[in-house]
Amino acid sequence: MLDDLIVKNDDLKLKNILLNPTEQSIEYLSKLLSDRIKQGRGEALFEVGIEDDGSTMNLSKEDYLKCIETITTVTDTLEADFANIDELNQIDTTTLDDNNIVAHLMIRKRPKSVEDLLEIRVAVVGNVDAGKSTLLGVLTKGVLDDGRGKARVNLFRHKHEIESGRTSSVGGEILGFDSKSQPIMSHSKKSATSGWEEITAKAAKILSFVDLAGHEKYLKTTVFGMTGTAPEFAMLMVGANAGMIGMSKEHLGLALSLGIPVLVVVTKIDRCPSHVLEKTIKELTSILKSKSCRKIPLFVENNRDVVMTAQNFVSERLCPIFQVSNVTGQGLDLVRNFLNILPSLTKYESMDQPFHFEINEIYSVPFVGTVVSGVMKGGIVHIGDKVLLGPDHAGQFVMTSIKGIHLKRVNIPVARAGQTVTFALKNIRRNAIRKGQVLLSYEKDKPMPPSSLRFEAEVLVLYHSTTIKSKYQAMVHCGAIRQTASIITTDKTVLRTGDRAKVAFEFVRHPEYLTIGTRLIFREGRTKGVGKITKLLD
Repeated sequence: MLDDLIVKNDDLKLKNILLNPTEQSIEYLSKLLSDRIKQGRGEALFEVGIEDDGSTMNLSKEDYLKCIETITTVTDTLEADFANIDELNQIDTTTLDDNNIVAHLMIRKRPKSVEDLLEIRVAVVGNVDAGKSTLLGVLTKGVLDDGRGKARVNLFRHKHEIESGRTSSVGGEILGFDSKSQPIMSHSKKSATSGWEEITAKAAKILSFVDLAGHEKYLKTTVFGMTGTAPEFAMLMVGANAGMIGMSKEHLGLALSLGIPVLVVVTKIDRCPSHVLEKTIKELTSILKSKSCRKIPLFVENNRDVVMTAQNFVSERLCPIFQVSNVTGQGLDLVRNFLNILPSLTKYESMDQPFHFEINEIYSVPFVGTVVSGVMKGGIVHIGDKVLLGPDHAGQFVMTSIKGIHLKRVNIPVARAGQTVTFALKNIRRNAIRKGQVLLSYEKDKPMPPSSLRFEAEVLVLYHSTTIKSKYQAMVHCGAIRQTASIITTDKTVLRTGDRAKVAFEFVRHPEYLTIGTRLIFREGRTKGVGKITKLLD
């Protein structure tokens, strides 16, 4: 009996399964992988050469090839592909000796249709002239910059942005990876957006970059971009020759207070003297290690670092730092690889919850009518469904139906929680909608959803030069909502910098649809405080 058990245990070791596959073990392996892929919403990182308990398998070259063969058989049955991440980067030659090969495979499902895409939203922030738009241009178009702003022209949305070279709106750009982990470049020259269809047609995973403005006068737009588009990661750009100046700290603080994991990219290292670069990096690490940030900076120099940081990035403490040059292309491969294996964090367990969609952009499209874009917070919705739109100035909701759904400019029949989608609405005038309204599921006999003018939140005052009493007014950002609210009551008589308190707010103009537990930021000029909604009052 014991002998049987020992044999069985040996059979279940990964090395044996991979080297001498039997039908049972292949079944076991495919179940293991399919669970892992399901967990990662369509992708999984698999280590070959290391057992589950962390001991090495001591694979030789032939063994390794045999393992790959077994894995190929399994992934084919699961309709997935894989790529060895350590081979994606040509610069990196730090592989182990031939008798102890360890490889990381990125296994990814082949996408059946556009709505199955794994989408990760990354907000790109940093001071003016840190090279945010340029880096996105280089990553997504696959062309290097000429040092004169060639790469960023395709990203701008307005004429004045091209002239001044400054982003003033919330721009969007996508980077796709196929199931074999190859980045998909769009080479179409027609317009900045015509390549999206070809990218989404081939991609299995898409990173949506939200390109935010760095200039101080556009801070309101940037705060809105960080709260309204619900990004999962923030990419903080620092110019090597400038250091952490201007709005960089403000943006970093914004990401921290919203609880978004941050990765730092130091740009322009090709035109920066080494002592200045050292000073910038010293300053950066001291800020990250400071009491308010409490992060562990980690410099990413080769592919092993990439694999390690991307997998452990889930812990908020870790902060990977990349050094890149958009002109010479140094370090860009590492960033691209990192984005490729970045796991999706937000768990939208909310497929079975009622439909809830937050509006953060409104367009009027010729021959289509009113189109709203935003993030699906919960539920699932089909074309033709009846939905409620509101609240309007009186707190009422109106009924409308959905004429069409687009995801990344591609028509789809159904939208699910966690996606950034646009809806065409029926019989709604554009001026009847404002940002911050919601679409909710409509049921015939149910009462109107509640909208609240007053709410209670637990807030932390980050910085305020004097005291905050009742009747103090500030701009409240909460998801896609931005409206002035005044404080009615606080549980302390006055609030100063660093105080935590329960505060009741009242919106100045009109009621909004709020949910308990949402993060909010209130500011007057620069950020003043952060909080969480704890209770809705009438």
